[in-house]
Amino acid sequence: MWFEGFGDGVVDFYEGLEADNSKSYWYEHLEVYREHVRRPMEMLLAELEPEFAEFGTGKVFRPHRDVRFSRDKSPFKTHCAAVVEPGRGGGAHYVEVGTGGLLVAGGCFHTAADQLARFRTAVDDPVRGERLRSLLEGLAAGGWTITGETLRTRPRGTPADHPRLPLLRHRTLYAVHRWDPDDTLHERACVDRVRRAWSQLRELNRWCRDHIGVSER
Repeated sequence: MWFEGFGDGVVDFYEGLEADNSKSYWYEHLEVYREHVRRPMEMLLAELEPEFAEFGTGKVFRPHRDVRFSRDKSPFKTHCAAVVEPGRGGGAHYVEVGTGGLLVAGGCFHTAADQLARFRTAVDDPVRGERLRSLLEGLAAGGWTITGETLRTRPRGTPADHPRLPLLRHRTLYAVHRWDPDDTLHERACVDRVRRAWSQLRELNRWCRDHIGVSER
C-alpha cells in the first residue's frame, strides 16, 4: 500500500496531547495515533527509504519520552518523527509531524567528541570548509533555516580572524524547513514534498557522512 497522507486527526491529536500529556489521554486516543499518525509515517518512510538507502536505514521514533534525566516528566512526545541515517551525527534525513505541521531537516544533530574533532578539522580545511559553506548558503537561499548548537566563543586555538569562524563555533549543524498544517499534509502529495526536500539535503548529508561520520566511541 502507498502513503496517501496523514490522517485528518493528526493535528487535533497532538493539540490534545499538548493540553493533556497523560497516559489516560494517550490510551483513550490510541487508535487515532495508530491510524492517523503512526501508520502513515511508517508508510511514508517505507516508500522513501529505498531512494535514500545510501545514507543508512530508516526508523520511526518511539512515542515515549526518556524522562530519566529530565525535569519535564511528560511521558509522551508531542510529535511523530522518522529518520534515515547511518548513525547519530553522521548525516540524517529527518521528518516530523505535529501541531506545527510538517518539518523536514538534515545534517548533524549530535556530536560525540571524536565527531566534533573531525567536524572542526574538515571546516578548518579550505577545500572541505568552503564546500560546506557553499552548501549551506545554497540551502539558505532556497528557504532553509540553518541552525544548531553553537559555542558562545571560538574554539580553543582558533584565530579570531578565521574565515569560517561562524561554522567552527557549531557543535551541531543542520538545515530545517517547515510547512504549516495544510491540505497537502493529508494528501498523496505530502510524500513528494518530503522527497523533494530530502533530495535538496543530499549533498549536505554526504558532507556530514564523509567528514564527520558515526562516532567510533
